[in-house]
Amino acid sequence: MSIAFDVELDTCGLNCPLPILKAKKALTAMQAGQVLKILATDPGSLRDFEAFARQTGNELLSQMTEGERFIHWMKRR
Repeated sequence: MSIAFDVELDTCGLNCPLPILKAKKALTAMQAGQVLKILATDPGSLRDFEAFARQTGNELLSQMTEGERFIHWMKRR
């Protein structure tokens, strides 16, 4: 799967809540409508980013698992 993105954030090796906190900081610096691609290794990131999207209004475009990595695409509100 290939989704166009504006910024890539590598949070591999970090556990909750660090991937969410780093994504929040990155999204804050982005313009509305831009897409953030997040790479993570924390299996809990799948549900964490779903909840984060609901709470913040940012759109979770897609999630996928690629080996040991979890990839998330979020669109800045």
